[in-house]
Amino acid sequence: MRTLLAIPVYNEARHVRDVLAAARRYSPDILVVNDGSTDGTAALLAAEPGLHRVDHPTNRGYGAALASAFGYSLARDFDVLVTMDCDGQHEPARVPVLLEAIHDADIVSGSRYLRDFRQDSAAPTDRRFINATITREINARYGLGLTDAFCGFKAYRREALEKLRITETGWGMPLQLWVQAARQGLRVKEIGVPRLYLDPTRAFGGVMNDPEKRLAYYRGVLAAAERDVLPGLPAATPVACPGVC
Repeated sequence: MRTLLAIPVYNEARHVRDVLAAARRYSPDILVVNDGSTDGTAALLAAEPGLHRVDHPTNRGYGAALASAFGYSLARDFDVLVTMDCDGQHEPARVPVLLEAIHDADIVSGSRYLRDFRQDSAAPTDRRFINATITREINARYGLGLTDAFCGFKAYRREALEKLRITETGWGMPLQLWVQAARQGLRVKEIGVPRLYLDPTRAFGGVMNDPEKRLAYYRGVLAAAERDVLPGLPAATPVACPGVC
């Protein structure tokens, strides 16, 4: 089974070398999507041998970086794509757990709320509230039974990637993913991963720093995802979600 480990990177000069050093222990094929970094990340990556690499000339967004990883993996016939962030939240040592779990699933997603770990740290209050709210709304609409709608630590079978049409370029990309996965009938599984916030004051940027506007944006992504045109499927009929949507 050919596996590609993809890491979207934007201004991660502080973490990228340590993350790559740890990741190399668990995957011989590592793709870095450098999403227009301006802090010296590109120079650090240039000194790293043997990487697969995609460079966005300017910052296009988290979702755009992952979409580039999806396309790269498909174009090179990898069987499984694993994605993880570069800010220290995801431990590369958990990659084998994701790969073990995908034997009977199409998408395996890490969850920071499925179980407790000794090294867990407290999530910022607004992030925990928004995550719980959006996760509940997705489950009410689509019955996925998720506990963490936003974790970027995931494994995808090639067959799952072929059915997705990701167009959301921002932080709400995982929500479009879940709507499409549900509509396509993909098998979804969660595994517990530690909840690590190394810098709880780290901001999203722009209007996303406002929790109310961030929540409204996420709900907008969900609504738009229900209108996505997917291969072999009619347009979705929105499912009523009284009292929470």
